[in-house]
Amino acid sequence: MRSERRRELLVCGVAAGLAMSGFALAAVVRGRWPAGAGAVAVPYHAHLWDLLHGQASGDLLFNWNSGYGAPFLADFFAYLMNPFSWPTALLPRSQGQLAVLLVTLATIGLGTALMAHLLGRLHPGPHWLRVFTAVGYGLCAWVLDVGGGAPMWLWGLVSLPLLGLVGDWCLHERRWVAGALCVALAWAGNLYTAALATLIAGLLFAVRLFATPRTVRHRARATGRAVTLTLTGVLLASPVLFVAVRAAGGAQPESPVQSPGPAGLGGHLAELLPATSGGQPLPDVAIGVLGLLLVCGLPFNRRVRVRERAVWCTALLLVVATFVWTPTVLVWHGLAIPAGGPYRAAFALSGLLVLAGWVSLAHRPDRLTLAGGAALVAAVAALAAARHPVHASTWVLLGVGGAVVLAALLLLDRRHTDRRASALATWMLGGAVLGNAVWSGYTAFGATPDDSVPPSAMRAGHAAVRAGADWPDGRSDPGPHAYTPNDPLLLNGQGGGYSSGYLPTVTALLLHDLGAGWTAGGRQTGSVTDPVGQALFGVVAHLDDGPPPHGFAAVRAPAPPLVTVLPPGARTGTSSVWARQESLLGSQVYDAPLPVPAGGPAPTLHGTSGWSVPGGTEGTVFTAACTPGSTAYFHALWYSGTVSGLGTDYRSDGEQPSTAVAVHRLGTVPADGVVRVTLRSDAVSQVPARPIGCLRTDALAAAVTRLTATGATRVEAGGHTLTAALPPGSTGTALVSVPATEGWTCAVDGGGSAAPTPVLGMIGVPLGGGADRISCAFRPPGLTEGLTVTSGTAAVLALVAGFARLARRRPAHTPRRERRRAAATGR
Repeated sequence: MRSERRRELLVCGVAAGLAMSGFALAAVVRGRWPAGAGAVAVPYHAHLWDLLHGQASGDLLFNWNSGYGAPFLADFFAYLMNPFSWPTALLPRSQGQLAVLLVTLATIGLGTALMAHLLGRLHPGPHWLRVFTAVGYGLCAWVLDVGGGAPMWLWGLVSLPLLGLVGDWCLHERRWVAGALCVALAWAGNLYTAALATLIAGLLFAVRLFATPRTVRHRARATGRAVTLTLTGVLLASPVLFVAVRAAGGAQPESPVQSPGPAGLGGHLAELLPATSGGQPLPDVAIGVLGLLLVCGLPFNRRVRVRERAVWCTALLLVVATFVWTPTVLVWHGLAIPAGGPYRAAFALSGLLVLAGWVSLAHRPDRLTLAGGAALVAAVAALAAARHPVHASTWVLLGVGGAVVLAALLLLDRRHTDRRASALATWMLGGAVLGNAVWSGYTAFGATPDDSVPPSAMRAGHAAVRAGADWPDGRSDPGPHAYTPNDPLLLNGQGGGYSSGYLPTVTALLLHDLGAGWTAGGRQTGSVTDPVGQALFGVVAHLDDGPPPHGFAAVRAPAPPLVTVLPPGARTGTSSVWARQESLLGSQVYDAPLPVPAGGPAPTLHGTSGWSVPGGTEGTVFTAACTPGSTAYFHALWYSGTVSGLGTDYRSDGEQPSTAVAVHRLGTVPADGVVRVTLRSDAVSQVPARPIGCLRTDALAAAVTRLTATGATRVEAGGHTLTAALPPGSTGTALVSVPATEGWTCAVDGGGSAAPTPVLGMIGVPLGGGADRISCAFRPPGLTEGLTVTSGTAAVLALVAGFARLARRRPAHTPRRERRRAAATGR
């Protein structure tokens, strides 16, 4: 028994090592890995490093760094629950790219090892062949194209075989408690991929349940164990589930993403081939030449029972059909096409293909099987090439790799009793599998531009942000300069930049309304770019775009404290971005006249909705009268085209509703007080009704002085709390420069806590007849309910485990009939 376990550990370890080595080799040769890691994974892991080293201003519940204060627990569950992410805190902070690479490699290794073990449980077969089949799973096209740059999704590579093993335990009616814990581990690691893995594991369980003859009673018992075990495991992960669902309910909706539509038979077939990637989004399901040949040969493999072949082929066809038909593609992704790609679920189909291929390989495919499989592969390649572009490297891999694989499998079939011939065939298969994976990885990694941040630039930006740090007396904003959408996490500042699927709608709309702009339909926000917006958020230091070598310039400016006081009866204006900023500032600091068309194609004013600007090379000219010497800004918002005025020319790439352009500085208003702006666009576009605002810097300085005098005299911020001491007897509304997201409660002078009263999206705390102190605390919605459900489920699980242990210790019960027979014999 021990020798078998050691042998199984060796098989799984070799499979993991080969998969990790193949991925690492492809990354080293190409000099990069899948796109997306630099923009999302590296910043989040940098923030995890700060949390674990006590250098973050927030904690697991709240993130003071991003979006000028945002809930964090749901993001932690979504982006950092891969267990391999946590040990990366042992590395230096500046080695974020290396940390993410190590997480990726470890996850690939574990997923491949578990798949190798699952293949052995599915059907016995040669150990080395099991290793190479599992490597095809660990280095499938989804990993190389998508998962390798997203460690949070890559956890699905582990969940699928892990849940498959849980299904095996159910079939053999053992390890109920361990199975429930494994389900909880999969669901806690990443909800999205766990749900997909659960569907495929359930399908695998059903295939195995009905592919072989079993009694109805056994099927019922096994199914009951699987259902109760899965439900228990999901309930154990309730904090993740409840917090994620509540956060998703309050998150900014995704911008409309066009359905993938019918890509055509050729496009989908091409994705089965190695080293294939195109411009049109398609499912990355290639599992290598060996896996493709085995799956195509399964229908012809006479050594697999007819019933088993029929069940496997039916299951494969059903799942493949769901990746082709748009309504079922939507079902795979929760009825919404994700902005990051319409086929994130492709790893689930890849795993099923690998399992089906192993069923054929474990039964030693004969010449008919290989001939049928080769013919089917040739037909797939021909149809794909006729309707979809196929790379030259694909033909090389199919031709050379396919010939090697066919020769090796034929050798295994004809001389399987010859140890030398079997060894030669095994090494041939191993070389073909690894060569295919490394070449496919090399091709995939070069298909997208490198989005990583140079370590020297990251270190310089981090040092500049830390040099201006004054938290919580003021914010040190890494923007508006940006290396990534998550620079506040990457550089440990306190800015408006944030990219998250759980970014609250309140946060997105607040920053949008104050002129910060957004992309991805509001799921990616930026820092405010103008002095008034920076004053409203207490930004005392920020990084602006600057010269090489690092591309930024550090800027400091006075700002009021994070908590200010609006006087009683203060009114809020919402007619323009300038009016909203003045309402929160409590002072008039802008000239914001209605612009006058003064040349070019005539625009059309639609009331407060804005201007329609005609397209054309001539350009539409607007003029506005402002105070001479003031600073003019332009709010393009959804406008797409060029903006020229006061010596400034820039490109505005707005697109409603996905991309809103931030406020942009034009220049100093001349002595005649006339601001002249020219707009040129290729098509009709939109600008706000009052796009020009002229800031009187002396008025802003006076407003900042007043807010500092009447605002908080001391601010203390904990991980998810904030306390401010106010001038004695303050009245009106305490304005906390934090988005008023759900979960905040505030108290005045130690009184009862209540939800704040938002002021244009910021936290507002009415002070009543006079107050000296306010205190606010944040608790993620859904956390209490989740912990309650988990506690109850854990208690039930502990009882089940205790009874099971007692039952194992109790002597075996002898049936009454046997006891009577033994007694009669004794007489």
